[in-house]
Amino acid sequence: MNDRLMKGHDPVHRLTCVTSLLVLTLIATGCHAIRISEPPRTATEQLLLSTAVDRALEDVNLSFLKGKRTFFDTTYFESYDQEYVLGALREMLARNGALLTANAATSEVTVEVRCGGLGVDSRDSLFGLPDLNLPIPFAGQVESPEVTLYKSEHADSIAKLALLAFETDSGKLIDRSGPMVGEAKFHHYKILGAINWRVTTIPEKAPDR
Repeated sequence: MNDRLMKGHDPVHRLTCVTSLLVLTLIATGCHAIRISEPPRTATEQLLLSTAVDRALEDVNLSFLKGKRTFFDTTYFESYDQEYVLGALREMLARNGALLTANAATSEVTVEVRCGGLGVDSRDSLFGLPDLNLPIPFAGQVESPEVTLYKSEHADSIAKLALLAFETDSGKLIDRSGPMVGEAKFHHYKILGAINWRVTTIPEKAPDR
């Protein structure tokens, strides 16, 4: 029989061809790794705080500022996510008709803002076995998987803000908002390690999104 035909039926030769083809395919496609950097704070935490702020500012009536040159004084304000809070407050003043000025000298009314609290409380509960680092002789530490019968993770945020308005020249009190309070929540549940659902007031995290 022809040597070339015999070589074509040689199992070793066929295995060599298949291996070479796989190596060439891997070289052609290459290896791709996507690196995703993670910020120190989660998006859920930031959305909890901003949602609580939005809710605190709902239905606030500052119509007495309509048409008034208004200076927004942030001297006594300090909180997490300060830029978002102050931006939301400036928007609220503008929506109520205030004419925002860059400095107090050109204003009729000064509005001070202060923060009584802006943060997140969290609590977790687990019925089952948590993941554990188990020492294995000659192998080091081995992490066992979590066994979940029931697990809940609750994160609740609250914002407490207040405004004080007075005449810039005389310092006479015009009005005050009193406490403006808003809340938001994100609750996650798991049963038997497979069934998951969440309950939240964050629009961007709503289950149907």
